This record gives sequence, structure tokens and C-alpha cells, in this order.
Amino acid sequence: MVLKMDRDALQAFLDGRFEQVARDFTVEHVAPMEACIRMHVTERNLRPGGTVSGPAMFALADVGIYLAILGMIGPVELAVTTNASIDFMRKPEAGRDLIGEARLLKLGRVLAVGDVLIRSDGSDAVLARAGVTYAIPPER
Repeated sequence: MVLKMDRDALQAFLDGRFEQVARDFTVEHVAPMEACIRMHVTERNLRPGGTVSGPAMFALADVGIYLAILGMIGPVELAVTTNASIDFMRKPEAGRDLIGEARLLKLGRVLAVGDVLIRSDGSDAVLARAGVTYAIPPER
């Protein structure tokens, strides 16, 4: 399997096409069928009690799978989430970025299925696990 977009190309795509959230994420690593994404946690990602909110962690999972897919198929902007579930297992550590390790389990012509493990930067403990399915538009 060969990558169609490397780390720099994925970061440039994110910066150019999703500028509303691009500064929140950094592509740390990309390899065939996987991507590692950093979410820069700021005050706006926190919920009462000082922990990272569930929607913020979901965003990391969604962006992670999206970029893992694009790494394999190229800049297909209109690939979209069709299903997602997330299990929250631990409270994120205060003051740390989150790391999402996205792995594609199946990459077909029409659907891609993957999972994401979310950890606090520097920790091995899994905070959340997400399963995400994407629809890939037909070539035009």
C-alpha cells in the first residue's frame, strides 16, 4: 500500500481547506492505513471540572480517520462520516494535548472503517476509543 499524501501534504490540506479548525490539530505521523494526530488542547476545549469535553475528543477521532483515509486516497474533500461511536474510559490529564492514533481497518471503494485510540500526550493510558465509518464519494 502506498500513501498518496504524506504528513506535510495532509497538514497543508487541513490548513487550506479547514482553516476553522486547522490550528487545533497537527499531523504528527502518517503511514499506510494510519495517522497520528495531535489536538492542541486550549481553554475552549474544556468542560466544567477542567476536563477535555467529549465533543472535542470526538473531533480528534473524526479528523484522525479522515486524514488517515486521505493519506491513502488523496485529497477527496467530500468523504464524509456516516457512523461514529466513542467509548470514554478515563478522564484526560489536565494541561496536556491529546494524541489520536487512527488506524484504518477497511478501505473500500465506497466505505472506510477505522478506529482511533485517544491518549493524553506522554501517557500510555487510553482515554477513549472511537469507531468511525466514512463514505467515499464516487470518482467524477
